[in-house]
Amino acid sequence: MIHNSWDKKETVQHVKCVHTDAKKYLVSSMLTVGQTYEVKNETEEFIFVKDNSGHIGGYYKTYFEKA
Repeated sequence: MIHNSWDKKETVQHVKCVHTDAKKYLVSSMLTVGQTYEVKNETEEFIFVKDNSGHIGGYYKTYFEKA
């Protein structure tokens, strides 16, 4: 249940959203193109950021570039 404390964890890095063109899921309601987000955790395929809802969400790395 470590994911419950990620919002209190220190920021690993900052990333900028470059697109929200998702094939399967609706991402545009949680990410804004051009906005910078705080990375709280990262895996090989996903980045976990504090999104527009104010909660931590996991997104594919393809939506971001390093800020």
